[in-house]
Parts: sequence; structure tokens; C-alpha cells
Amino acid sequence: MKIGNTEIVDTFAEAFGMKYVRLIITANDEYWLNAAISELTGYSSSVIACDAETGLEKRLSESDSPDGRCGAQILIFGFSTDGLQKSVPNRVGQCVMTCPSTAVFDGLPNAEKRIGLGKQIRFFGDGYQKSKIIGDSRYWRIPVMDGEFLVQDTLGVEQGVAGGNVILQGSSKSAALDAARRGAESLYDLSGVIAPFPGGVARSGSKVGSRYKALPASTSDSYCPTLRGRVETKLHDSTEAAYEIVIDGIDEQHVGEAMKAVIHAAAGDEIVQIGAGNYGGELGKFHFHLHELLGSSSE
Repeated sequence: MKIGNTEIVDTFAEAFGMKYVRLIITANDEYWLNAAISELTGYSSSVIACDAETGLEKRLSESDSPDGRCGAQILIFGFSTDGLQKSVPNRVGQCVMTCPSTAVFDGLPNAEKRIGLGKQIRFFGDGYQKSKIIGDSRYWRIPVMDGEFLVQDTLGVEQGVAGGNVILQGSSKSAALDAARRGAESLYDLSGVIAPFPGGVARSGSKVGSRYKALPASTSDSYCPTLRGRVETKLHDSTEAAYEIVIDGIDEQHVGEAMKAVIHAAAGDEIVQIGAGNYGGELGKFHFHLHELLGSSSE
């Protein structure tokens, strides 16, 4: 199968079930909103070493946000509910409560499973914190130096899908980088998904295991151009650089649609091949076959 001159490999991406929460952050203006987003979503590209995988899902207009200010929806993924219970309050307390003018709301109010958020962070108020019931939800008002930090008592937790991926190969590094950016930017208008790596793109794709016992993962040597001739390669003969876009989403359908969008956006001149990473189908429950996502006919 081809899209233009780009070969689409007959392979599949292998993804996993993960838990997620959806935060809604609001702030006085875009400057402080962006500051909070940047801090909250830092150091969260992969649960291989990070406490969570996070990213901006979408921005909210003033008319769509809970308090009439500019806002954003953030998705945070973790291996378990217990893991999210540790990582999310810590991130919010250190990265959002500290950011001027922000407030935090639950983006999954109908979820049955819940973790504590304000009910944990409230203790920073040193006894001066106050609770408030609005509708069916409890909020905490924590005194801070510019007034109060408003944060919802609990967050809903749902089951999502993490690790959908697309690997693109370019005949030049500049072409591959441009294509990777096109692919990542194609997700901006899609809700229900995030691409947790820097700028939405990973250059250091990994494989399970290492020759060093302490490491759970190591460089994906089969995609490293400098290792041609030393390892069994998966690179096209014309490839100079490869990049991976990893996608986490609220369900299988959203991840599949996002992968499809990335492939169409990334395909083009000097992108010789687009494929995906998997573990032979033995580890992940969700398999996204590229030809099935795109349909059987070439374009």
C-alpha cells in the first residue's frame, strides 16, 4: 500500500490498557494557562521511567470552561489507579497550585472510580482551607499568596489505551523531522488523545530489555541508522532518519483515528516508509493494523 510515494508497511502497532484522568485547568489568561500546562506535562513522556504520561488534549474557550476563564483539558495516564493517586496530586500540587491564578476541575464527573485530589492537596492550607459544595461536587479553597487556589475534591478515573504508534522514515533528516511535526500537529484538532513525547515526537524509540540488567528498556537498535551492518535493521535502504509518534487515548477508536490522521499527515515526498512498532502481539491487548486503518486501496 502507498500514499503517494510513501510505502505503508503491512504491520501493526501494539498498545496497552492504562488508567487515565482528565483535568480541566483554568487561569486568568493564556500566559498563565500555558505556564501551568508546561509545568504539569513536563517529565512525562513514558511510564518506562516517568510517574505518568501526560499531554494537552484540547483547549477550552471561556464559554466552555467551568469558571468562564480560558482553560485546557489535560489527560494523565498511569498503569493503575493507585499509581495515579500518587502522581496526580503531586503534579497538581507542585505544578498547578504554584502557578498564579489557576484552578483545577474534574473532567470525568460521571466516572465511578475516583482518586483524591483536593482532599489531599488541601492540607497545604495548614488548617485554613475551606470546603465548598457546588451542585454534587465538593471543592477546596486553599489560601495562597494571590487569594485562593480552587481545586476539586476528587477526580474520575477511566480505562484508556496507551502506546498506539506510528514510525516514519525519511530519506533526509530534515524531511523526516518535517513529517514528524506534520503528524504531531494533525492531532491538535482531535479530542480524546495525546502524544506525550516532546513536541509529540520520540527520536529515541525503545525496545524491551537491555544487555544491562538494571534497564527495563533500551534503544530500538533496529531503527538506528548508525547501527546498519551491526544489527538486524528495519530501516528502508534510503532512510537517513526515523521518528516515532506515540499516542495515548481514551479508547481504542480514538487511538485508531489518531494514528490514521498521523499517517496521512506525515506521508509525502522523501518519506519513504511508514510503519509501527509491536512486540509480536504477545504483550499488548490492542492491535492497530495499518492497512486496516487506512482501507485496502492505495491512494
